[in-house]
Order: sequence, then C-alpha cells, then structure tokens
Amino acid sequence: MANVKTGRMLQDEEIVLEARNGMPMLVLNICLMVVSLALFVWSCVILGTGSLGLGLFLMISSLTYLLVVGPILFFGLKVLKPNEALVLTLFGRYHGTLKGAGFYFVNPFVSGVNTATADTTTGALAADHSKATVAMGQVHIASYTQRSKKISLKAMTLNNDKQKINDQLGNPIIIGIVVIWRVVDTAKAVFNVDNYVEFLSIQCDSALRNIVRLYPYDNSGEDNEKSLRGSSQEVAEVLKAEIQEKVGIAGLEILEARITHLAYAPEIAAAMLQRQQAKAIVDARQLIVEGAVGMVEMALAKLNEKNVVTLDEERKAAMVSNLLVVLCGNRDAQPVVNSGSLY
Repeated sequence: MANVKTGRMLQDEEIVLEARNGMPMLVLNICLMVVSLALFVWSCVILGTGSLGLGLFLMISSLTYLLVVGPILFFGLKVLKPNEALVLTLFGRYHGTLKGAGFYFVNPFVSGVNTATADTTTGALAADHSKATVAMGQVHIASYTQRSKKISLKAMTLNNDKQKINDQLGNPIIIGIVVIWRVVDTAKAVFNVDNYVEFLSIQCDSALRNIVRLYPYDNSGEDNEKSLRGSSQEVAEVLKAEIQEKVGIAGLEILEARITHLAYAPEIAAAMLQRQQAKAIVDARQLIVEGAVGMVEMALAKLNEKNVVTLDEERKAAMVSNLLVVLCGNRDAQPVVNSGSLY
C-alpha cells in the first residue's frame, strides 16, 4: 500500500500550455489603463458639477481598473527565450508548462516554480550568480537559474569532485567524471524530487561507486577482461545507462558520461608504479628472448646451408650461448679475438 500511495504522489506527465500571444493583451491593457485615467479625470469634473452618483461610479470604476485590475493583468505576461520553460502552478496545483521562445499571456494568478533555485535545508545551492555548489560536487550552470523561475532546457555539465573508490581488486583509486545532461520533463524535475540538480549530483556519485567496483583499474593479462583504464568507452556507456536509470524519475536525460580523471590513490601509487614497470620489463625481456632465439636459429641454418663451417654439438652449444648473451644483454658485448686454433 505504501508503494501505491507513493506512486500516486509522483507527477506522471508534463502538460504543455498553449498560451496566447501576449502583445495584444499588453497593448489592450495599456489602452484600458489610459482610458481609466481619463475617466478618473472626467469623474472629478462631473463631481465638480454636482452629479454625485455618476461621478462616484466613474471614479470607483476607473480607480479599480487603474490600481487593481490593470497591474494584475501585467503579471500574466511571460517572456521565454529559446530552450527555456516555465512550470506554472495555480493555487498550489500543477497548471502546466510554458515552452517555446516568445511573449505569452497566461492566467495572471499562476506562479512559476523551479526547485533548483530555492535555498534548501541541506545547503545544496549557494546564492551565487555564476555557479551552484551542490553536495558531493560542483555544478556549473547558467547564472539565471539562481534567481529566475525559468527552467533551462539546454545541455548542461555536471563536474563532480574526484572520489576515492575501491576497484574490483580492492585497490583504492581516485576517479572523476563529467556528465552532460538536460531537462526533458519539467513537471517531473520540479515535483518528483526536491532539487533536481542536487539529486543528479548524488545519483552520479552513487552510480560511479557501483560501476567502479565492477572493474579493475588495469587489465591483468586476460584478453577479454575489461578495465577502467583500457575499456574507458565501454565503462562510460555502462555508467551513462546506470545514471539514466536513476534520474529518470526526475525527468532528466543523460547525454554523455565520461571519466575525466583516473589514478591510483597516493598510498599505493608508488607500489603500483613499480608493478607496472616490472611488468613492462618482463614483457620487453620476453620479446627480446623470442627475437634472439629466432636469430640464433637463422644463423645456424645459414651456416649449415652454405657449409661455411662444420660445428659439433659442443661448439654449437657454445655458439648459441654466446649469441644469446650478446643479443639479450643490457650492455654492448666486448669481443674476444682468438688467434689460435679453433680447438
């Protein structure tokens, strides 16, 4: 029963308003206010002539429109820029979302809602005109989202702080990601979560921890093994899908998720560097030995083929040993010239 009750509280879909053009209403309201001002002056003249009833009626009517009705109608005029939306509520109920660039007139009693601009009890957003600081990360968004009730539909960037997470092998690593996102359902973004920007940041941290624990930092040698360093594209796709699943309730779309920083934690960085160096040395030595053996085989085959010299098994072994020492050594070999007999 609790799940059913919670589901009913969620906003299922967005209602797009078909608002009227605001320019005719603006012109009409200004003209009526000018007429009301003229009627007020005329009512004063009528009162001066002694017609009390007509003068009071005209004065009250003109003042009512001039001071009450006219200013209230101005509140119904809304201006939207490209890729902006305005979520409107009427006396606490969801009225609809205004989309599309233009100048509109709506019900003057509606009010705009944007939870990302409000100061929450968790201190998620600071009142700064250039950026918003959210828990667990930094979110760089446009300055107007700090004061305006309008919601940006543009693609925005979430760049969370670097985190220390254990990989699949238990090694602590430092990792950071950048997420490109946008709002696709304004009603869900405003009404289903308390603050969709903070919600996105926290869900990115959670998804990142879940994904990093599934992969090792580096490939251990298996051909099909995926790692954070060697399979960054595959890891990014899995991370994107994980974040999208978590933030779908908030009406957000994840366009891209990328790893921007990946390194071992300082406490094991030196040891892992030595391990990588040792592995590189072993791989290099293996390649050198394979090449040296092939060169020795080729040298013996050429000598036998051209009958340059006939060597017994003991001399062949000595020749093979000398060639391997020369080819596999770290330093240049110092030749020793034998001017005596071969035996």
